[in-house]
Amino acid sequence: MADQNEPVFRQLAAAPTTAGLATRLAVAELRRRGIDPAPMLARAGLSAVAPDHDGRIDVRSQIKFLEQASRTLGDDFLGLTLAEQFDLRELGMLYYVAASSHCLGDALRRLERYAQAANHALILRMHKGSTFRLALSYAGVPRHLDRHQMESFALTLVRLCRQLVGHRISPLVANFVHQRSGDLRRARNLLGCDVNFGADSDELIFDPALLDRTLVAADPFLNRLMVENCEQAMAARPTNVGPFRTIVENTIAPLLPHAEASAKKVAGSLGLSERTFARRLAAEGLSFGAILDDLRRDLAIRHLEEPGLQISQIAWLLGFHQPSAFSHAARRWTGKTPSQYRRGLSSS
Repeated sequence: MADQNEPVFRQLAAAPTTAGLATRLAVAELRRRGIDPAPMLARAGLSAVAPDHDGRIDVRSQIKFLEQASRTLGDDFLGLTLAEQFDLRELGMLYYVAASSHCLGDALRRLERYAQAANHALILRMHKGSTFRLALSYAGVPRHLDRHQMESFALTLVRLCRQLVGHRISPLVANFVHQRSGDLRRARNLLGCDVNFGADSDELIFDPALLDRTLVAADPFLNRLMVENCEQAMAARPTNVGPFRTIVENTIAPLLPHAEASAKKVAGSLGLSERTFARRLAAEGLSFGAILDDLRRDLAIRHLEEPGLQISQIAWLLGFHQPSAFSHAARRWTGKTPSQYRRGLSSS
């Protein structure tokens, strides 16, 4: 008998797409540095030229391209670099629907509603209590593969808030799911707050009093027009929540450091019984164990590229109780121990 509370998960007919602003900015930066972006664009499955303002590209391709561009440029914080100085009006209708709102709270509610018109994978959620949390997450895209796009989103939101109120406001703290090590001063300076990596969720936390700040360009007539345009764009976007595998991966990832990534825990987080969860996986030719193992492998390779993370820390981040268990898994994934794999990176 079917679980009466089972959510309806449907496969996307097409991958989530984005307007490609970050890709255009990265292409411009590569060209400014005298580097041909065409090979990287091709490896990411993108056109050999930058996407135009009217085209859309696969979000996962943008994530892959930004990672390649970061390595080529030697800029480990490429997402922040791209978001640091571009003209915010390039956000298009999202900029104008926010800027024409009455107060910052209204502007953020507009962004919460319409962010997916620009990037179908991005979900913004506002949570107001003793602090105000602006949570970011992905639908239909594996979160663990990304660093630069999420960091670019966060700094763009902070810059937008500052420009809208005409004052250099900053979050109280910024949290990111992905890991980073080493010198984090640039991230802290740009965001203007403490920055935590390896958090349970991606979020910007603000003083809730900021929500009442009146915007310098408030325009109710323009706002009404922009809301109509945004509603039309939202009506045209895909409404499916994304491939079930991606949903499971994005649920597992924050549970790993707590050693809580069990089928029972993940099923409960998705509002499913274990039986329904297993049936849903089997229907798509998936198993929980295989998804967990693949996710750990991808994260292990990413973490081993961070020289500031010790092997024992990486084992903990992946949910292994002992470093020896991580070493055994790494041999199975790569044919090398974690230390051997890391030495190979440094010598290549």
